[in-house]
Amino acid sequence: MNIPFLDLKAQYQTIREQILSSIEQVLESCEFILGPNVTALEQEVAEFLGVKHAIGVGNGTDALVLILDALGISAGDEVITTPYTFFATAECVSRLGAKPVFVDINPITLTIDPEKLEQAITPRTKAVIPVHIFGRAADMLAIMDIASRHHLFVVEDACQSIGGEIEDKKLGTFGNAGAFSFFPTKNLGAYGDGGLVVTDDDELAERVRMLRAHGSKVKYHNELIGYNSRLDEMQAALLRVKLRHLHEWNSRRRQIAFEYNKLLKDLPLEFPDPGKDGEHVFHLYTILAEDREELRTYLKSRGVETGVYYPTPLHLQPAYADLGYRKGDFPASESACERNLSLPMYPELSDEQIHYVAQAVRDFFEERGA
Repeated sequence: MNIPFLDLKAQYQTIREQILSSIEQVLESCEFILGPNVTALEQEVAEFLGVKHAIGVGNGTDALVLILDALGISAGDEVITTPYTFFATAECVSRLGAKPVFVDINPITLTIDPEKLEQAITPRTKAVIPVHIFGRAADMLAIMDIASRHHLFVVEDACQSIGGEIEDKKLGTFGNAGAFSFFPTKNLGAYGDGGLVVTDDDELAERVRMLRAHGSKVKYHNELIGYNSRLDEMQAALLRVKLRHLHEWNSRRRQIAFEYNKLLKDLPLEFPDPGKDGEHVFHLYTILAEDREELRTYLKSRGVETGVYYPTPLHLQPAYADLGYRKGDFPASESACERNLSLPMYPELSDEQIHYVAQAVRDFFEERGA
């Protein structure tokens, strides 16, 4: 049996007619830039998340950049985040001339460790970017308490976690603003790039809307130095179709993750911590294995595709060599990078496929006498 790491075609087949109809409607309207579907999607996502403002932008990276820019983050400022994340989380800080400051993760949740966060705050610290990695909620209650006491902005990198929540409050809505990505592989994925900014702050929302359109409220009247970062009308139409299925898809992801956990129990692995109900939406199902590469090679020989997210922590990336970090500075993040392995995870996985993957993992350890 061959099991892909992700099967976007399987999802497309389940909603094909709805997708084709939405595309045809956009083509018939000939409204392609910031049209009615962008407006409708913004309203629908705002309602889904329980937030005042949702603003469609070009991609998840732009969402982070626009938020930080709108908050006034600039050269000389420091922004704290985790080294165990995709490069864009820190890149957006550097793009504005500010300095990313890294804090190690909690080895259980793989999210930024609040106990270490406070120690990294300096007079130059202006914001913190917690990352809901792989769909797992960061400890937002503790982070918000620390940020409040130190008068810091909180920008949630929720690019992998749409639909996740803590105590019935959706991820991305705790801080000053949240950034979402609609990259095709995400739980709510477009058929191209796309992103979203959410906030309850009216002034911040207005600045983000201006920044996404060359710093203007009125065409040809530019009040700010902005960007060209608008969510495409076609992608918005497609996302509106998919948004109606998101709760069902996230529920299925949780079912798959719990089944994996049950089938793989007692093996010498560390499993993703699901948190309380709703805290993890399993964008990825990521285990930690001491012999990651051997296991990955074995699974490939059995027809099971896997992924590694991420092989190198940000503080050891060549682009950040000038920050002066060294190997050993953030041991939990470095260990996660060395041991993480993501198994196939998408709502269309069948029970037969799940059991096949789990049995292949079991066979690896049994053949090694583990």
